[in-house]
Amino acid sequence: MSAARPASRTPRKPTPWIRHGIVAAVVLVLAAGGVYAYRKREAAVESGAFRTVPVERGDIRVAISSTGTLSAISTVTVGSQVSGQVTDVLVDYNDPVKKGQVIAHIDPKTYEAQIAQGNAQIASARASLSQAQATLLNAELDYQRKADLGARQLVARSDVDLAKAALDQARAQVNAAQASIRQQSASTLTTQVNLDRTVIRSPVDGVVLTRSIEPGQTVAASLQAPELFTIAEDLAKMKIELAVDEADIGQVRTGQNVSFTVDAFPDRQFRGTVEQVRLSATTTSNVVTYPVVVTVDNSDGTLLPGLTVNAEIEVSRRDDVLKVSNAALRYKPADEGDAAANATPQAGGPRGGSGVIDDLARTASTLKLNADQQAAFDTAAEAIRARQAARQAQAAQQGGGNRLFGGGGGGGRGGPPGMVVMGGSGAGNMQAQMRQRMAERLKEDFATFRATLDDAQKKQWDAALSAQLTAKRAPLYRLVDGKAQRVMVRIGASDGTSTEISGGDLKPGDAVVTGERAKE
Repeated sequence: MSAARPASRTPRKPTPWIRHGIVAAVVLVLAAGGVYAYRKREAAVESGAFRTVPVERGDIRVAISSTGTLSAISTVTVGSQVSGQVTDVLVDYNDPVKKGQVIAHIDPKTYEAQIAQGNAQIASARASLSQAQATLLNAELDYQRKADLGARQLVARSDVDLAKAALDQARAQVNAAQASIRQQSASTLTTQVNLDRTVIRSPVDGVVLTRSIEPGQTVAASLQAPELFTIAEDLAKMKIELAVDEADIGQVRTGQNVSFTVDAFPDRQFRGTVEQVRLSATTTSNVVTYPVVVTVDNSDGTLLPGLTVNAEIEVSRRDDVLKVSNAALRYKPADEGDAAANATPQAGGPRGGSGVIDDLARTASTLKLNADQQAAFDTAAEAIRARQAARQAQAAQQGGGNRLFGGGGGGGRGGPPGMVVMGGSGAGNMQAQMRQRMAERLKEDFATFRATLDDAQKKQWDAALSAQLTAKRAPLYRLVDGKAQRVMVRIGASDGTSTEISGGDLKPGDAVVTGERAKE
């Protein structure tokens, strides 16, 4: 009897609800992954594929650094015009002195002896004069007698001539004696002057800085006056001579503020004013510098002559302006073409010429305008803004670039309205032509307003208008919806860290790109 054969099992098929559960689980996993990837991508955008800094409103201070030495406004070297032995020194270092005060004596005996000798010679000359005058009187009487006798033919004519000659000789002797007296008197006066010079006096009010003589020392003034003292006149006012590099000297003007420090007082900052920009250049190791004189108030006597100064000349100051970090101006995107495409002006985008009008409005606010002048400015500004708005609307409808003052379009590179940004050799000429057209149009628009200004206001207005038209322009990349949007701005003063900007419809708090983050 054969063994029984086990029955084979039929495999169970999964029920439908299990299949549906598996599909649902897969869908959920895929959905979760998609959501996670989406959120991660959005987080990456939000957290920033770019490094940014905000546009700020504040002050810009531009300063030139230089070094120099403190000294008195006027330093007088006191010397001696006569030779001799110093008998007395009446002042010492740091002593205050007054003008005319005796500060030293030189032995006067030599000059006193010369004066005595001169007085004796004068006395002798006066005695000779008396003798000559007596001789002259006798010669006059003799000549009168002989002239009378000669007229009556009682004496020879030759005797009359001899008497006349004797009279002339007597007169000459009198004149010679008088001349000798004057000569001796002049010589004695010269000696008296030298005697007075043996008393050394201070020529100014001031302080003795140096003393180069001691009692008993002999000074010789044969070729040049020996230096005995150095006196600083009025240390309450001092000066600094700064050496300013030729690259910076064009920005320095009389009246600019200067702040400086000295090593003797490291925790204190002092202030001065540019008094003079000298034209005498100095060349040292092929470096050309110009001396700039700065006056300093030293009423408290803190500063000392000879101190080394580290100074900053404030050549420009802009208050309450928009500014941005210099890193934002240096940034250039890796794909310039994509960034340029984003620069097409949108609604409320770059305003270009409106920035010029806003800057000019700030200038007008400093001119102290009366009501009529302000009304004339507002009328011109509103007319310009209305014309810009109309042209921007027309350009938006046509899909073209913005235009300013009838100028060229913004261009494919996203340049500011009224300016074509282009490469090649024609870029400079094109920009020059645009600036010229802008200048002519602005002058025409504000002609009525300018006519209401006085001469001083016109000068300030013309300078501001010229500065706006010649201002440099540079691209910035504003972060909009996670994308870098290129805008053109006018750049102004820079303090080395931040730079003044205007235009581009930027406002405080806007994020501008300074760099791109590394991809993970």
